[in-house]
Amino acid sequence: MIRLSYDRGTILIRGGRVPNAYWDSRLNAYRALAVYYSDIVDYLKRSRIDFSDNVLDLVPCPVFSSTIQLRDYQEDALNAWLKAGKRGVIVLPTGAGKTIIALKAISILGEPTLIVVPTLDLMDQWRSQLTDEFKIKIGSYGGGVHELEPITVATYDTAYLRAEELGNRFTFVIFDEVHHLPAPGYANIGEMLVAPYRMGLTATYEREDGLHSELDRLVGGKIFELTIGELAGKHLADFVLEKIVVELTPEEKEEYEKVYKIYLDYLASTNISLKSPKDFRKLVMRSGRDPRAREALLARHRARVIALNASSKLKVLGDILRKHVGERILIFTEYNDLVYAISRRFLIPSITHKTPKNERVENLDKFRRGKYNILVTSKVLDEGVDVPEASVGIILSGTGSKREFVQRLGRILRKKGNKSAVLYEIITKATSEVAISRRRRTALEA
Repeated sequence: MIRLSYDRGTILIRGGRVPNAYWDSRLNAYRALAVYYSDIVDYLKRSRIDFSDNVLDLVPCPVFSSTIQLRDYQEDALNAWLKAGKRGVIVLPTGAGKTIIALKAISILGEPTLIVVPTLDLMDQWRSQLTDEFKIKIGSYGGGVHELEPITVATYDTAYLRAEELGNRFTFVIFDEVHHLPAPGYANIGEMLVAPYRMGLTATYEREDGLHSELDRLVGGKIFELTIGELAGKHLADFVLEKIVVELTPEEKEEYEKVYKIYLDYLASTNISLKSPKDFRKLVMRSGRDPRAREALLARHRARVIALNASSKLKVLGDILRKHVGERILIFTEYNDLVYAISRRFLIPSITHKTPKNERVENLDKFRRGKYNILVTSKVLDEGVDVPEASVGIILSGTGSKREFVQRLGRILRKKGNKSAVLYEIITKATSEVAISRRRRTALEA
């Protein structure tokens, strides 16, 4: 008879060999990553091999009752996940109610559930919604707290550190913002959990480094997707994109051209062609041993800062704010210095990664309640922050990332009545920012 047991994020197999297992001479047993637990059990059952299973040590679980009513496309997403064997990734735009689908899945399965999220803010949001829906105590693993309950929410950082401890306590795991999971280190979370039922949630499935291919193994592949264009107007707010082009001042232009030439000259002299993110990473690695490469990268960064922080953008920003007086507005920038400059000039509350948690929570709460109509931020609000009332977004600067663009657009698309949203994109003429804008807008072409 084959005997299965759990050991620090792995399955120990004694008495025989199974697929995906390797020999551990220290224990005279085979060992497999916990992610293969359900495959191992299925193999033994199909092969009619006698086995004992002592892997699971589940958190005692009550019956979950739910009154959630799904929209038609949410129902379609949930059914697609159920038909895929209760595994896979659901891709829906920000504001389309991915969390609601997950809550419904929890109530249907009635299994001990672990939810993994990227930030403490998101952990608090999930715990609040779960408490409201199921009226039970919700566990937390994050921010120094380690409380295990039938439904537990953990940050990726804490789940990574405690994967061995959590690995056999749950049969259902939900990865929110699942595009984080394939990152080096975080992938171990998926590997060290035995949970046979897995759901990934994201607005943007693909990663620029290509590691999203790992999601098929860790969660299950993409099983349902709807784009912003497919939902806008009916389930998300109608929206328009307006691009405004500004020019550098003569002084800014002179400095930009000088430093950018240093960068271009280095590329030309070394025949380096940057056709992919991988090529750029090679250039970064080269800068560690080549002083000229380092000088070129610093020059590129300086040129980027000049373009993204062009002083004329603030005049255009003032015009937009006057045009939308009384509306709920989010302003996005790439760098904190511009956040603080806008905050001082226009007396607008700001949020950056340096903002103390209490102040961040207070600013967001006042924004939701209408005491503040405008917030300016760098990257903190790009992902996972629930700001349902915003109808105007202003991108003063950012990267060429499709994910960042979709997430920023999603901040203003939550449906409310006949609300129509507008996203302004302010870019600097004749700079690298033109190409940045072109790259991120391809997110809407699908």
